[in-house]
This record gives sequence, structure tokens and C-alpha cells, in this order.
Amino acid sequence: MLTCKDFLTELNDYLDESVDRELKVKLEQHVTECPNCFVVFDTTKKTIKIYKGIEPQVIPEDIHSRLMAALHKKMAAGKGYS
Repeated sequence: MLTCKDFLTELNDYLDESVDRELKVKLEQHVTECPNCFVVFDTTKKTIKIYKGIEPQVIPEDIHSRLMAALHKKMAAGKGYS
């Protein structure tokens, strides 16, 4: 029997349709029986569909610069946690 943790671990491959037939059947059974995993699966699938339909947007240079500075600051701060 598949657990929710197992389902979430395999979700990416399941959505990419790269799991073997036996695992696919187990994942489908789990998602039909588990409302929480169904919500995660359904929301993720819809998000991917929306994302694929969106045209790339150009970020204004000032926002790009601020974003990159914030990311560099966050990454530098995180190096002490290794």
C-alpha cells in the first residue's frame, strides 16, 4: 500500500508519465482514495498547465537588479548553515 509520502515522492515522475505501469496503477489508486493527495495532484497539474500556456515576460532592469541582490544576500546568509 502506498503512503502519502510515497505518492509525493513519485508525483513529479507520475506527472511526467515516466513511471512504470505497476507504479502508475498504485499511484492512481492512491490519488483516488486520498483526498489530500488528490488536491496536491490536481493543483500541481493545473499549475503546470497554466504555466506552460504563459508567454515569458521581461522583468524591468531595476527589479531584476533588486531581485538578484536579494538572492545573493539570501544565499550568502545561508552558507553558514552547511
